[in-house]
Amino acid sequence: MTFDQIAWLPLCAGVTIAGLVFSFLAFRRRGAAAGMRAAAWALLPLAAYLTGALQALWTIGTTVVGFVTSLVFNPVVWAGVAVAGLSVVLFVVSGVMRGRKLAKASPGAPAQAQGSAQGSAQGQVRARPQAPAAPAQTGKPAVAAPKERKSDDDFSDIEDILRRRGIG
Repeated sequence: MTFDQIAWLPLCAGVTIAGLVFSFLAFRRRGAAAGMRAAAWALLPLAAYLTGALQALWTIGTTVVGFVTSLVFNPVVWAGVAVAGLSVVLFVVSGVMRGRKLAKASPGAPAQAQGSAQGSAQGQVRARPQAPAAPAQTGKPAVAAPKERKSDDDFSDIEDILRRRGIG
């Protein structure tokens, strides 16, 4: 059935009249707000016909129904849906695997990996020069302390901004 085969004016006018009768009953039983809301809904079919929006709604509806029926009854479309689902599963699984790989990798991991990859004799030779480097390690906490102070300063700046805006 096409859009032109239906007598839309009598249909829309009938739905509007029935809705206005319902809105009158709603007005008497539940008050003015319910009656006006029902009247607003009742006037929409006639407004859609008069503005030409009804034909656009018809076209949208037939397109959606055609798409759904072709989706339900076409095995090729179901194969496409299955392939799209497989693609989503592969994306999710690869993201989880990548996240685990990145979580295992830590800042100290590359140095450890190099030491374990080399021979034990070379690892011992490299371990000996690292032993006198102990005084350099005592210097690291002195470097880390200003960074902590800097982050405290960053938070104090944020707190000042929040106080100026009246938040907090």
